[in-house]
Amino acid sequence: MEILPKLLSVNALIVAFLVVAVVTWISSVISVKILKGRVPGAAIAIIAGLILAFFGGKWTGGNKGISDVSGLAGFALLGSGMLRDFAVVATAMGSSLHEMKKTGWIGAISLLMGVFISFFPAVIIAFAFGYRDAVSLTTIGAGACTFIVGPVTGAAIGADSSVIAISIAAGVFKSVFVTIFTAPLAKFIGLNNPQAAMAYGGLMGTTSGVTAGLAATDPKLVPYGAMTSTFATGVGCLLCPSICFFIIKFIFGQ
Repeated sequence: MEILPKLLSVNALIVAFLVVAVVTWISSVISVKILKGRVPGAAIAIIAGLILAFFGGKWTGGNKGISDVSGLAGFALLGSGMLRDFAVVATAMGSSLHEMKKTGWIGAISLLMGVFISFFPAVIIAFAFGYRDAVSLTTIGAGACTFIVGPVTGAAIGADSSVIAISIAAGVFKSVFVTIFTAPLAKFIGLNNPQAAMAYGGLMGTTSGVTAGLAATDPKLVPYGAMTSTFATGVGCLLCPSICFFIIKFIFGQ
């Protein structure tokens, strides 16, 4: 028992990979055996990860989720931006340039539409819940684009940490929503070819949600959706702290 904590600490990153693998496997079993594929295993895994992060932080009194638990510190590195960006880039490696060219202006337009379609409804909802200052409204609106755009925007315009947390929650909710409902709705929206996947990725924006949803729909579409959804995150990080912030500030004057 004395050796085990030291062993977990020395091999922290390997332990983190192992835990993720076990959670993913259990989630896949639940999806296939219990839910009959109605809910993708990725969505269940995301929810399980959020629950573990919550109880990990509660148990230790820390603020880094499950990585605050002794022996699971490797999650701090596994969940870092470095490995996240590596995974995002890796998902786009199987895409075909020939298929991407077919999308043309539709892909570019979907990126801009995706930002504004997510941003302004979220601003309206935030306003309805009592937020009146431009900084908070912009940060929450940016979070609805993706849970990466929210904190980036909040940090850029000086938002309060609690507002940034709400923006992240909005992005996570969107990611889980897209993950769950992509596959059931794919047939009705014609999501069955690379061009549609690229447009969908641009409109939805959330790389994790689009990737998981397309994986449940057709794994061959994943690289195309991941490509434009990754670009959507970058576009959101550019537009939300600048143009979108100025628009909200002009409207609300604060």
